[in-house]
Amino acid sequence: MAGKQKKYKCLYLMKIFLEETDEDHGLSLAQLNEHLAAYGFDTVSAKTLYEDIEALRQFGIDIDYSHEGRHYFYRVLSRDFDLAELKLLVDSVQASKYITERKSRALIAKIGRLTSRHQARALTRQVLVSGRIKSMNESILLNVDALNSAINRNRQITFQYFQYDRDKNPVLRHGGAWYVVSPWTLLLDNEYYYLVAFDAGDARMKHFRVDKMLRIKATDEPRLGEAHYHAADYTRQSVFNMYGGAVTAVTLEAENDMAGILIDRFGKDIPMLPISPTHFEVSVNVALSPMFYGWLTSLGDGIRLTGPAPAVQALKQYIRRLYDAYLR
Repeated sequence: MAGKQKKYKCLYLMKIFLEETDEDHGLSLAQLNEHLAAYGFDTVSAKTLYEDIEALRQFGIDIDYSHEGRHYFYRVLSRDFDLAELKLLVDSVQASKYITERKSRALIAKIGRLTSRHQARALTRQVLVSGRIKSMNESILLNVDALNSAINRNRQITFQYFQYDRDKNPVLRHGGAWYVVSPWTLLLDNEYYYLVAFDAGDARMKHFRVDKMLRIKATDEPRLGEAHYHAADYTRQSVFNMYGGAVTAVTLEAENDMAGILIDRFGKDIPMLPISPTHFEVSVNVALSPMFYGWLTSLGDGIRLTGPAPAVQALKQYIRRLYDAYLR
């Protein structure tokens, strides 16, 4: 016991301070001794505790005290993360679609260990997000790690890809064939992770939902397609590139009160050219795809696609197909 007390007492004392105290909760010397006793230590003199606390301060633990009645109470005042920052992390984890319910609970429990047990209770609140759908793929974080590793090592990867049938069962695409691609970057869009990868067979970049990838393995072959990968194509300004289609500069005419929607979607750097007291015009790069047309039509007549002509014609055809589908 003597050896244990000499070698480990300060470590256990630090553990007690970090787990049991914060700016609103302190411990007296007697209470510190009670917690040490629970770990098997003999009673420690006040002088020795003072010395241990000073040693922890020298180590970098921000320990302060307050005088309440006849006693002094010691507490940790600051940490790497304050409570507001931890709440933000918890809210983000709880609200993320690409993290499963079970993984969310595990991550929130780990985040709680970054503060005292008292403040950790405030982190267990439920964050309700309208329409939130959590991912069903428990291996999403492992997939992201495997893909990052392959990118950092400049290696191609193989994997299988699946989709859900109407009975909610995963079905391998292309009869379970193995995909072989060169991974270039990971993107988080609409709260889903996507892999941007070069497919040498088609000689073009493709996108894959990471939560639908299975059995990812890096090969010994170096990546291909560097000349086809342009990081600027995957910035916020070209967010619709995620969904296929040719990247095209389009012109949008919008009412003045729609400026915020366009800034939220394409960023503050887009030029806005006034064309009348009530309207302005912007030019942005997007992939002409059903996803883009669906977003545009959801905004009603507040934003109109005015060019180029082939894009406007494609939008009209998209609207006509929807119209015909609901007349059946």
